Order: sequence, then C-alpha cells, then structure tokens
Amino acid sequence: MKRLAILGSTGSVGTQALEVVAAHPDMFEVEVLSANSNATLLIEQAKKFRPNAVVVTDESKYKEVKEALLMLPIKVFAGQKALCDVVQWDTVDTVLGAILGFAGLHSVLAAVEAGKRIALANKETLVVAGELVMQRAREKGAMIIPVDSEHSAIYQCLVGEDIQRVEKMILTASGGPFLGRKPNYLVNVKASHALQHPNWSMGAKISIDSATLMNKGLEVIEAKWLFGMRNEQIDVVIHSQSIIHSMVQFTDGSIKAQMGLPDMKLPIQYALAFPDRIHNDYKRLDFKDFPKLTFEPADYKTFRNLAIAKDAMYRGGNAPCVLNAANEMVVHAFLQNKVGFLEMSEMIEKTMDSVDFIDHPTLEDYQHTDAEARIYASEFIKKSQLSMY
Repeated sequence: MKRLAILGSTGSVGTQALEVVAAHPDMFEVEVLSANSNATLLIEQAKKFRPNAVVVTDESKYKEVKEALLMLPIKVFAGQKALCDVVQWDTVDTVLGAILGFAGLHSVLAAVEAGKRIALANKETLVVAGELVMQRAREKGAMIIPVDSEHSAIYQCLVGEDIQRVEKMILTASGGPFLGRKPNYLVNVKASHALQHPNWSMGAKISIDSATLMNKGLEVIEAKWLFGMRNEQIDVVIHSQSIIHSMVQFTDGSIKAQMGLPDMKLPIQYALAFPDRIHNDYKRLDFKDFPKLTFEPADYKTFRNLAIAKDAMYRGGNAPCVLNAANEMVVHAFLQNKVGFLEMSEMIEKTMDSVDFIDHPTLEDYQHTDAEARIYASEFIKKSQLSMY
C-alpha cells in the first residue's frame, strides 16, 4: 500500500490522479490532499478519500474547509509552510507534485529534503531550479519520477539502460491547435481558440503553453536536469498524432520510443506504481486507427517561445527562472484578453533582457528573480494595454 500526498489535488493532474487511486484501492491510500483556493472541490475530495490531512494554501479558505470537515477525523491546515511540513511526515511514502507553476517549488523541495519518492508533474520546479533540486535529491536520496508524458516516455525508455550510452533525447510535440499557421493568422488568435488542443485534455495554462510551444521549451529544460543531459543532446520533433510520446537515441544508433494513446492517467499511474506495471481498463492503441505517424521539424521562427526557452537553457543561471515567471504572467494576461498571442513572446523577451543575470543562483536568488521578473512583465502588460487606447 503506497500512502500518497497529492499536492494540487483539485487541478487537472490531481483529479486524474485520484481517478487512478479510486481504481486501485488495494494499492494506494491518500494521506494528504492539498489545494490552493478551490475549497469546494477539496472538501468533496476529502469526504470521499478520507485523508489524514488536507491543506488549503489560500488561508482565507481555511475556515470554510475546517467547518465542512469538522465531523470527520481529518486534520485541516492552511498556508505554504503547513504544506511543506506535511509532505515530510513519516506517514507519506510518495508525493505527487502537481501544483502549477513556481508555486509548486517549495513543497517539492521540502519533499526532496525529506528523501521522499516524488512523482513530479510540476515541470516548473526543474525549469526554475533544476540544478539545485537535482543536487539535493542526490544528496538526500530522493527519487524523482516524471509525470509529464514526454519525460515519462523517456524514463520508461531508459529502464535497464546505461545513461552514459544515450546520444540524444527526442521530445515529441503535437504542434498544438495552430500547427502550420503563420504569424499573419496568429496575430488575431484569441484565448478561446488557443484552449482547443487537438489531442490532450488539459488545464487552461498548459493548453496555452502548448499552443505557443512554450510547454515544449519548458520540457526541454526539465529534461536537461532530470536526466543530466547536455543542452545539445535534447531535440524536439513535431508529431501531430501524439502517439509516440518521446524517444531516446543511443550511441549505437538505435532508438527506443514509448507509445500509447494520449491519456494523462497512464503516466500518472506509471509514476505512482513504479516499478510495477498495473492493469487498467484504458482504451488501447490500435494501429489500424493510425495508419500514418508523421514527423516534421519545429517552426522556431513562428513559434518563438520554443527558441526563447532553448536560449534560456543555454544561458543557464537564473535565465530559465525569468522565462518561467514572465510566461506565467503573460499567459494569465492572454487568458483575460489583455495581450495578443504573438505579444506574449515579445514580453517574455523584454523581461529576460530586463532582469539581471545570476550565474549560480541560490534559492533566495530564485525567489528574488521570480518576483522581479513578474514586476517587469506586469509593466510590459500594462504598457501594451495603454497603447491600445
């Protein structure tokens, strides 16, 4: 029986993780659930799964959650510090880190410090502070298993292999809803269009990141730290069918690929159950339904976010932290129709040029960089809005 702390249980990954748990009650037990501000769903989940504790990081929601669970033997906590405390409990075996964005960094680091097994769905943790997180994981004996479908695919391809024999890792990208489109089309794109991903069902933020290819850029940076690769060892290819989730090329020229229908519950289940492969009733891949699997190079010129992210990876230091903070700000603004689709890339670049570079940042440096980048990005968003009038 694996005892889980599911951080971000009300989000897309968190709710699907609970579906996996519900399907395998003999294997998984929920010890902790956490949410930011969705008190209603958190309460519903707590009543169903009866965890030892719940944490709502938005402290204004504490009273609502506490009163709703008053008659149940469930501890209720509030705030970021409480979240960092509960993931270190001895009663927690595995921590699913599914809190979106920079906000998920501290709780994952706390789990690392406690030497926990971590199913990592929060790619921003490694984008922002990959060097620091992986170094501490090695020192503390924490095991990090990726949940992102691309990194899960690579992880599966590496089982039984010598990492020193890896020549290249190839991340696949669907291309999103605007594959093949050019800037003269994208300039008029609205949030409602960008949210319509052709293959995956995801939350709003990651759907926009997929449409701009920033998601793939963030995944490239994550792969570098997660697998200890050099920058030039990571490539991206457009594979619109989303059947091959990623590939690993070895020094003898052979390539391994992990395949399957696009369903996030599969990599979630794999990460939670590893090293076991457990039965499920998910729909199986039938090759007759996919007589052609196609591949093409990514369009770095049109989808500039991918190029910007790769540049941040090569620059290193706090550059990926700036990239992530600026992206979070502009995506939020785009979802509110405050900036245009192509403007997002411009504002990210401007923010990266505005924040001072730090070659070897500390955790405090990352926190300061994140805050500073958000201030700059906010100013660029305001200026853009003022220029519209």
